[in-house]
Amino acid sequence: MTGSTAIVVEGVSKRFKVYKSRPTSLKERVTRFARDRYEEFWALDDVSLEVPEASVYGLVGHNGSGKSSLLRLMANIHRPTKGRIVANGRISALLELGAGFHPDLTGRENIYLNAAILGFRRRDTDKILDEIVEFSGIEPFIDTPVKHYSSGMYVRLGFSVAVHVDPQILLIDEVIAVGDEEFQRRCFEHLYRLRNRGVTIVMVTHSLGLVQSMCSRAAWLDHGKLLAEGPAGDVVHHYVSKVNEREAERFEHEAEAASELGVPEGGLDVEASLRPLSIEAVEFLGSDGQPTQVALSLEPLTVRIRYRASEPVESPLFSFAVESANGVHVATPGMRPDDRRSEVLVDEGYVDYRIDQLALAPGEYLLSTAVHDRHGMIRFDHQQRCAKLHVQRSSRSVPGLVDLLGRWEAPVGPRAEALR
Repeated sequence: MTGSTAIVVEGVSKRFKVYKSRPTSLKERVTRFARDRYEEFWALDDVSLEVPEASVYGLVGHNGSGKSSLLRLMANIHRPTKGRIVANGRISALLELGAGFHPDLTGRENIYLNAAILGFRRRDTDKILDEIVEFSGIEPFIDTPVKHYSSGMYVRLGFSVAVHVDPQILLIDEVIAVGDEEFQRRCFEHLYRLRNRGVTIVMVTHSLGLVQSMCSRAAWLDHGKLLAEGPAGDVVHHYVSKVNEREAERFEHEAEAASELGVPEGGLDVEASLRPLSIEAVEFLGSDGQPTQVALSLEPLTVRIRYRASEPVESPLFSFAVESANGVHVATPGMRPDDRRSEVLVDEGYVDYRIDQLALAPGEYLLSTAVHDRHGMIRFDHQQRCAKLHVQRSSRSVPGLVDLLGRWEAPVGPRAEALR
């Protein structure tokens, strides 16, 4: 392991025994000994990866893919059946609500208990106690037994302890999502500060937007196998593409089942026939109104989304997301329910998003599109990274990623008047 690597996972596999039935008495144990059977379940299968120091690393995948099992192996809660994990630094883990909390102890007492488990002496905990309590936001209840806490209070206190005991490696398993909006924002702000201080963060999350915006690298697990590892944007792209493929297969199976039941097939493709509205294509039109794949910074551009409606749809909401080549989420222009549009889409057509000045810097960008019902609650269709746009430099350059398209103004004061 190099000095720039926080965690090394080498050929790790983890097996669990899933018993079909367990004896409830000594008699059953003796008489059914030969018949006792269990199934082997491999939560992880030959997984190898490296987590760089001072980075945020994401683990993505469906429920049951092995993400949490890998995180518990990193935390040394479980031991690998095969392979090894080497961690270079002190680990603090927040893997579930109230992990390590004693229900009969108060919040204050549990702070000292958790800190002691992580190797802190009492006088060291004394120095950070007030900071932990203040961050958690549950000061009025800090001397109340935690068995009376709500799930939100549990996660507030647990997260606050985990991030304030000076970790070198912080492991987080989705628990931030339990907190309210204000606390989640405080958590993310603190995580950014920890990252800037050089703390390595490994998180399991189903929020792909969070992985793209916060993580530098990620790994995609599927049924215990590592399917992709690398820059977060690329991993998310591969993961979403596979999810879309599986969804398309599901639609195809549903269509086949409907056909066997005698349901007449339409002339549209499978996906469109099962949805009232589907996205057919995304096009770009230059300032001359002609299709193009190359746009100029600070010049006009039109994004045209072509659709197909298998039945009349009233006032659907279209949107698209712009992502840079390295996976940075740039913008998501979209129609809103309060736009009070009132039209019914039928057959085939398109909607345009007109940009007077393209604020993007030169580079390559990927667009994902979606269309929802008029209330924004039901998604009819979603196409991930379905169009690529190349932006070139125009007569005016755009430093950074985007141009804010503002203008500088200076008030006219006495000194300015005197210089006239």
